[in-house]
Amino acid sequence: MKRSIFIILSAFVFFSTKAADDSWIRINQLGYTPGGIKVAVWVSKSAGNIRDFELINANTEKIVYRGKAGHGFGAYGPFKESYRLNFSEFKTPGSFYVRAGSVKSPVFRIDADVYKGTADFALRYMRQQRSGYNPYLKDSCHTTDGYTMYGPMPDSTRIDVAGGWHDASDYLQYSTTSANATYHLLAAYRDFPSAFTDEHQANGLNGSNGVADVLDEAKWGIEWLLKMHPKEDWLFNQLADDRDHKGMRLPSLDSVDYGVGPGKGRPVYFATGMPQGLGKYKNRATGVASTAGKFAAAFALGSKVYQGSDAAFSALLREKALSAYLLGIQKPGVCQTAPNLAPYFYEEDNWVDDMELGAAALYQLTNNKKYFNEGFQFGLKEKVTPWMGADTARHYQWYPFHNFGHYELAGEAIARDRKELTGFYKEGIENIWKKGKKNAFYRGVPFIWCSNNLTTSFAIQCFLYEKLSGDKSYRELEQANFDWLFGCNPWGTSMVYGLPTGGDTPADPHSSFTHLYKYPIDGGLVDGPVYGSIYKGLRGITLYGDDEYADFQSDLVVYHDDYGDYSTNEPTMDGTASLVYLLAAKESENREGVQKKKVVTDAHGAIIRGDTTKKNIALVFTGDEFADGGEIIARTLRRNHVKASFFFTGRFYRNPLFEKLIIELKKDDHYLGAHSDQHLLYCDWKRRDSMLVTEEQFKEDLRRNYDAMMYFGIEKQDASYFLPPYEWYNSTVAKWTKEEGMQLVNFSPGTRSTADYTYPDMGKSYISSKDIYNSILSFEANAKNGMNGFMLLMHIGTDVRRTDKFYNLLDSLIKVLHHKGYSFEKIDKLLNEGE
Repeated sequence: MKRSIFIILSAFVFFSTKAADDSWIRINQLGYTPGGIKVAVWVSKSAGNIRDFELINANTEKIVYRGKAGHGFGAYGPFKESYRLNFSEFKTPGSFYVRAGSVKSPVFRIDADVYKGTADFALRYMRQQRSGYNPYLKDSCHTTDGYTMYGPMPDSTRIDVAGGWHDASDYLQYSTTSANATYHLLAAYRDFPSAFTDEHQANGLNGSNGVADVLDEAKWGIEWLLKMHPKEDWLFNQLADDRDHKGMRLPSLDSVDYGVGPGKGRPVYFATGMPQGLGKYKNRATGVASTAGKFAAAFALGSKVYQGSDAAFSALLREKALSAYLLGIQKPGVCQTAPNLAPYFYEEDNWVDDMELGAAALYQLTNNKKYFNEGFQFGLKEKVTPWMGADTARHYQWYPFHNFGHYELAGEAIARDRKELTGFYKEGIENIWKKGKKNAFYRGVPFIWCSNNLTTSFAIQCFLYEKLSGDKSYRELEQANFDWLFGCNPWGTSMVYGLPTGGDTPADPHSSFTHLYKYPIDGGLVDGPVYGSIYKGLRGITLYGDDEYADFQSDLVVYHDDYGDYSTNEPTMDGTASLVYLLAAKESENREGVQKKKVVTDAHGAIIRGDTTKKNIALVFTGDEFADGGEIIARTLRRNHVKASFFFTGRFYRNPLFEKLIIELKKDDHYLGAHSDQHLLYCDWKRRDSMLVTEEQFKEDLRRNYDAMMYFGIEKQDASYFLPPYEWYNSTVAKWTKEEGMQLVNFSPGTRSTADYTYPDMGKSYISSKDIYNSILSFEANAKNGMNGFMLLMHIGTDVRRTDKFYNLLDSLIKVLHHKGYSFEKIDKLLNEGE
């Protein structure tokens, strides 16, 4: 194996062990979270079998868990037998290895923070891929780009398109991959802002600038896309071509001559919707929509993200999103990349998925139902991304590799349409599962060029499907694809350069940075394994070193850590950007530790705040007799991909006028809890220790509240947090609540949000929505821990005498707090995360 030495890390040791009897145990080198799926794979080149396995504490050498190996999966690739070793039941943090007979796995960690910082780590590669000014080299490159081809202007017209990212280890730049990468980075920031830090300036150099690094990187992509769509009817699809492939050199030393003189600029291809290719080979383009839809999506999401921080930039991106989308409508079809000297190009054959995502993003931005309807119709034309279930495909034939549009539309859809869109995801997942369940790695993704990109995208689709449906049945399949990327694969190697530190990761990728100068390309996701038949048919591949993975190659699939193999070991920019989203999702999803999470409890026994070290907030809404804000609140939360918590009285749950709203909130996976049945006042306002109800009255009222909730399928064990009526209680109420197996909670003090029910007739008690809004932002700015762990309480409806409805400001408030780096969690996750 590649590494047979001990490398001491902060908390654990990685090692490789030459296995007895030609058997090995593969694991995820990043490690596993305490509450997550934990599976190792035992493989052997002999026909033997195993019955059980052990989990060993690497520090004490004591057995901490024993498990059954289950059934064998048989032959796969170079192996004659294989087993899945599932130890998910074990949840204690520490450093461990798996042992089956005399075979040991590398040491790995189980901990809540195993994915912490990984998304930021992958951003290192994105910065290193920058064209124009390159912060890694602290030098500039390709500053004279470019000159136009195929456009409405004369060929060789000069146009400034410097910037953006190099596509891979070559220096071509494609709009299709750049726009997709930009969207993923923006979505990662939108969905998981707390996964990212601010350690770099906008130009990529070290130093904080008050903006999350992922947003800096996304903006680098946006600014190049703006240059590639400079006018409403101009769209460029590609910068440079395969004349680039003339040997390895740093981008700052690129002197390839494209016919205008060495280093004097590269061709920029106008998107005509017709076949292109300046040399021997041409593509099969039929339209513009595949590129235009991606532009529209990236611009529209960018416009939303910048609404609260840069109104002028947001307005510009909105304008560009609309014009790009219109170009896609006017010229439907695919806009493939242009070859020249070789027959290889991105053979994208689908485009309705791109237009669906563009339409979804425009609907989220404009709230114009026209875009939702158009997006939904596009979605019906390609329900499942075609590679899912196929055995092979041409290079980038169906791209992007998962359809983000289904998810974005479903988040805005009524229940019937949401179910249909979610079902499309499930159908694609099932296509992979039918193949994957037959082998021990759960491998159903085909081994085509850039198979790691497909693997990453498929894991994202599984993640998004669960978010939409609540269906956890594909969790192990999702985790298996994630584990594959980090070592649970036939070769036992991570597919990400330098991640984890000290692990078995790519060391000799197809990259000038590493091959010529030994510069690390931290965070880069390499292409990944390909079918043996593909590898044998590719031109110009030569292995320059000994194949350290020779024992694990097969006719089925090969992977080489050798710079001469551009098919399996070349890192890609767009694959890495997708990985950024996946890693951020995993960090956000898996902040589960076994140590109890810090919460703040008041003197009466109610939890009033979550962990003040984490930038998480729970939006809490109560309701009894009013629900006028229900639809607006539900729509706002859906549009911003935020989950909230709702505490209703039994009277509210039984009100037939509110039934549709409650069903909608439940389907959107919000937390639904109890607020008493009849909204009783438990204790005196002035003498708090003086009870106004008996224990029997309290518990009977609470029981009736849960009876009303059962009508909607809400079980008590799934709604064990109780928010008391009037938010008024004492230690006796807290004690009674605990005796019922529940936990009393209340809002976090410090803002005026709870006064959103007041109206002018109340005199001095009335607080305007503007004052409430300002009180929240003032508290956030001035409090020691901001709003970390905050439970912000509002009302789902108010008396008609209050015309100044605070819920109309909810969208703005969410955007501002998102921009400040807060994540929004349901109350159960906010308070229980990490237990």
